[in-house]
Amino acid sequence: MGNTTMSLYRNSAWFLKGMTEFTRSAFLSAAKHFVEKDLEVSMAGRVFMITGANSGIGRATAMAIAKRGGTVHMVCRNKDKAEEARADIVKESGNKEIYVHILDLSETRKVWEFAEAFKRKYKALNVLINNAGCIMSERDVNAEGLEKSFATNVMGVYILTRGLIPLLEKSAEPRVITVSSGGMLVQKLRTGNLQTEIGRYDGTMVYAQHKRQQVVMTEQWAKTHSNIHFSVMHPGWVDTPAVANAMPDFHQSMKDSLRTPEQGADTVVWLAISEAAATKPSGSFFQDRRMVSAHLPLAWTHSSQLEQQKFMSVMEDLAKTFQPH
Repeated sequence: MGNTTMSLYRNSAWFLKGMTEFTRSAFLSAAKHFVEKDLEVSMAGRVFMITGANSGIGRATAMAIAKRGGTVHMVCRNKDKAEEARADIVKESGNKEIYVHILDLSETRKVWEFAEAFKRKYKALNVLINNAGCIMSERDVNAEGLEKSFATNVMGVYILTRGLIPLLEKSAEPRVITVSSGGMLVQKLRTGNLQTEIGRYDGTMVYAQHKRQQVVMTEQWAKTHSNIHFSVMHPGWVDTPAVANAMPDFHQSMKDSLRTPEQGADTVVWLAISEAAATKPSGSFFQDRRMVSAHLPLAWTHSSQLEQQKFMSVMEDLAKTFQPH
């Protein structure tokens, strides 16, 4: 099968899978098998960090954790939106242990500085939720010369997680959850052209590649840090401001089938707080509270252990160049 045929197969197989598994009705049918008491737990005394916590899935996750008594550190780019979201969460949950930190994850050096400062200031972090992400309509670079969506979706996640691992390791039952996307199913890991300098810039495909890279990072971290429970998940097709802005056609044609942010956040919350989630192997990919394959059947998206390790060492070398001394 040629490349074009294969990518066509991957995309149509993906769309069919999406129509049966990623929609609102798919969530409702999956939810029939959920164990309600999995989420009936108190999170008092546990500390959570959520990136992109002021809207969409991040905000719904923050609200669910706040209602269960957890301490929440909201990491957001926009101060006004973050403060407004915080006020709503405090009011609705009655939990005042909600803190706002202003950070743009596309600003690579600042991510390092933030992680270092957080470790100095706080004694514990039980759960890190990498949720922030961006889809760019055209190629743009940050101050460090990195393509902006790569800086946010991949390098920001890499540096923040790597920087906070020592604090997570010191804390009780640590977990790291990364919100990926089903779009990654049509992408095989690339270890080169990470900044998309070569070829046409297609923002949604670039984003899908980043979401594959997050899956690989999760799998690799699970191998090297066995005392932390790592997971990565697909929230389904969710009606969020990000989707409406980045993919207006998709949003318009699918809007009646899209999930609510709360439905999209359900598995994030389950992975973050339930005891059931911690019994699953670290490094796994989840959808609707179930471990699923990170590849479509027959799709040539598998990469070798060597390629995955190469990707991690490229990330490490690149990250180090921005580390504050």
